[in-house]
Amino acid sequence: MRTIAELEERLSRPRDGLVEDLGKLDGDIMVLGAGGKLGPSLVRLALNGVRAAGGGRRVIAVSRFSEPGLAQALSDEGATVVAADIADENALRELPDVPNVVFLVGAKFGTQGREHATWFTNAYLPGRVADRFAGSRIAALSTGNVYPLVPIASGGSTEDSPTGPVGDYAMSCLGRERMLTHFAEERGTPTALIRLNYAVEMRYGVLVDLAQKIVAGQAIDVTTGQANVVWQGYANEVTLRSLLLASVPPYVLNVTGPELVSVRQVAGDLGRLLGREPVFVGEEASTALLSNAARCHGLFGYPDLTLAELVEHTARWVGDGGALLGKPTKFERRDGAF
Repeated sequence: MRTIAELEERLSRPRDGLVEDLGKLDGDIMVLGAGGKLGPSLVRLALNGVRAAGGGRRVIAVSRFSEPGLAQALSDEGATVVAADIADENALRELPDVPNVVFLVGAKFGTQGREHATWFTNAYLPGRVADRFAGSRIAALSTGNVYPLVPIASGGSTEDSPTGPVGDYAMSCLGRERMLTHFAEERGTPTALIRLNYAVEMRYGVLVDLAQKIVAGQAIDVTTGQANVVWQGYANEVTLRSLLLASVPPYVLNVTGPELVSVRQVAGDLGRLLGREPVFVGEEASTALLSNAARCHGLFGYPDLTLAELVEHTARWVGDGGALLGKPTKFERRDGAF
């Protein structure tokens, strides 16, 4: 993957399991938040999967579409595009009724000083969406940040582990889950909650954050010495397939890669590929934000790109000066302040 076109094609290439599951879904699929980081590639993956499954259903992409040209590009590729701000009650009400909703809307960065806006987007708005689409199946993107920092030796939080969000962002994301659970219980809306961390592709993610620091000669703080990463194409696939898992009460699923990633080790691997020596500061703490995704892998198999492949692709992309999204994950933060 050396060009954006090659990257987008790889992100939107459906595997057989996705095609089979999309063939079992009845009716159209609406993606709310189609203009965000995951949205465009998820819409394209859904379009390709529906076509391979026999077609006959719409993939409806809903967003404010602030990125120039994105709405037209998705329309040209076959999506039914609806430019709308779903925070507006009238706009939300006017959306078409559909049996399948993928909810990707969320706010992470800029939380400090705008906590109220973060809670509106991450907790209040999901409740309004769940109320509006009470007759639909809903697959909603959540985050592993709803868990506390856990001992490295634990292997990460499972879906049955207690939540313990740190900071307003993480707390508001747990609020999202609580609101969706409320409406699932009250209205009988089948729901799946996808606790994702951390999706990566060549333009953003933990590996890009590390590679950029290596190239710039900036120190890498290894206090948070372990992390999870997962190929975004796999995360998108699982999110779409989880529509069939939606239930009352909501089905909860951790989505990440199979390994605990050593920040020091993976930075060393990136450095060798980039021809630069990483600079490290700090000492590894005994805890980190970690998820165990064994349930996900048992259901859907392992990601189709390994950690070693992701490292290689990222080093080549960053080393060649490939386009980046400029959205650092801030995975190293331990205080929940994003």
